[in-house]
Amino acid sequence: MTEPAIAYRVLARKYRPTNFAELIGQEALVRTLSNAIATGRIAHSFILTGVRGTGKTTTARILARALNCVGPDGSGGPTIAPCGICEHCRSITEDRHVDVIEMDAASRTGVDNIRDLTDGIRYKPVSARFKVYIIDEVHMLSKAAFNALLKTLEEPPPDVKFIFATTEIQKVPVTVLSRCQRFSLRRIPVDQLTAHYAKIAEAEGIAAEPGAIALIARAADGSARDGLSLLDQAIALAGDKAGGNAIAEQAVRDMLGIADRSLLFDLLEAVLAGQAPAALDKMAALYAGGADPVMVLQDLLELAHFLTRLKLVPGAGEGDPLVEGDRARGLPLAARLSLPALTRAWQMLLKGLGEVQIAPSPLQAAEMVLVRLAYVADLPTPGDLIKAASEGRALPAMPPNTPRAAPAGNGATAMAMASRSVGEAGPSGGPRMALAAQPAADANPLAGAEPGSALAASAPAQPQNFTEAVALFEHHREAVLRSHLWSDCHLVHFEPGRIELRLGEAAPRDLPNRLGQLLSTWTGARWVVSVSREAGAPSLREQSEQRARHLRSEAEDHPMVRAVLETFPGARIEAVRELAPLAPAAGGTAATDGDELNDGEDLA
Repeated sequence: MTEPAIAYRVLARKYRPTNFAELIGQEALVRTLSNAIATGRIAHSFILTGVRGTGKTTTARILARALNCVGPDGSGGPTIAPCGICEHCRSITEDRHVDVIEMDAASRTGVDNIRDLTDGIRYKPVSARFKVYIIDEVHMLSKAAFNALLKTLEEPPPDVKFIFATTEIQKVPVTVLSRCQRFSLRRIPVDQLTAHYAKIAEAEGIAAEPGAIALIARAADGSARDGLSLLDQAIALAGDKAGGNAIAEQAVRDMLGIADRSLLFDLLEAVLAGQAPAALDKMAALYAGGADPVMVLQDLLELAHFLTRLKLVPGAGEGDPLVEGDRARGLPLAARLSLPALTRAWQMLLKGLGEVQIAPSPLQAAEMVLVRLAYVADLPTPGDLIKAASEGRALPAMPPNTPRAAPAGNGATAMAMASRSVGEAGPSGGPRMALAAQPAADANPLAGAEPGSALAASAPAQPQNFTEAVALFEHHREAVLRSHLWSDCHLVHFEPGRIELRLGEAAPRDLPNRLGQLLSTWTGARWVVSVSREAGAPSLREQSEQRARHLRSEAEDHPMVRAVLETFPGARIEAVRELAPLAPAAGGTAATDGDELNDGEDLA
């Protein structure tokens, strides 16, 4: 007659810590509890919080044993090192102690369950020193259940201890938190997990490559239990120990769907170099090799973060055997890349990761993320564009495939239609069109300059024309005077130190005196402002409006614009804006007045 097979105990249960010395990665918690027990300052309620698998419930059980241990001879008191031999230690370990009540709040959330618990608190412990209540996932209790527990939690009997455990501390009412000593169990560092798993593999008689153990420790994400479950799976994948099969690094990569680090670096380099076809080929190779597209993007995010750290701190990860290979490959790459390019890659990968996680086809979504990254690789960063615009320089040259505005053949102004605006519904229900215009060489410098514009940014110390004088008022935040000068003054004569104006009806009578005083104060030179009866030039506002009407008229007369308006009934011109002249393309010449808008060049 054959004996029944003994049930297999998974590693997470077999190697569960039984005392504080075996608890890894929680030194602060162990030190605090050790001092509390040694000095007799033991609180009546504790709450343990942290991510799954860091040892919350295990710590609660160890603490229950520490409080009730009587030692091998039966005369001991509370201790940080339970003996594991006395009846209390053994019965608590085997989950059969009558005075240690463990409750799962996820399945017993109601107020009636808490009333049953509080009713039992009135009775003395049967055999132990303390009656210990362990409530796991305490955040799952209902509001009424928490309220029923509050009074007992605040003033429990001296021989009752509460230990709560939760992964979502923010859901626990502050009235409960204020009555408990709180301990936050941190994620266990990768190096400690690696050493822990290597020791367990050795104890099990399993050979494992160091790289395989390191991969499992990384995938555990700070959770000892998660890593032990993966180690169990890897042992089953490699075969039994009698077969002599070692846990290979490549086998663990295949099991976890993790891409090879060198292939990931190749993929990231191809993307950041703008090589979209090569990036897609490498992504396809990774996918064919079993890599999960979500995991690939997560690994690319990790690499982008690691390269950024290397860019800022070249010594990052030095001496860590787990990242030495990444450092050797990453340092030259980090030196070639700029910090704005790395942060842009991080932001796009982070946004793309969310898209891949919800996409019907993760592979297709991941490929589109890589295409976007490759497309922007050669584009200037927003900071470069702003700097170039503020300094009045030509914008950096765009890659050959970048859509750009082409000049129109009207002899004075080159225009390009914004493609995203065609077909976009306007207020009247029809499509609207936004037009951008390049100013000709003799364009009026006042065009488009309205109150609140960036004129003040370039206001000179000594104005050489009336426009620069008005800019000084904006620069010094004289908004009221600036508005009158813009709208209600007609320039008759200007020379440095002398201005002659005709005032409109809305202009204040003391405007000439205030204008002269302020200009003299700001420039350090004497300014004389006089009033004339001559008609003078149109006001700056009138000149701006006239220029806008002229640009709109040019836009309406453009052949392509007329064709669009005729093709889309109800379409209208929304706005016409002047743009800075485009920089000549590499190897070519600047656009001339005779150039025409081609089909592939009209989008800006």
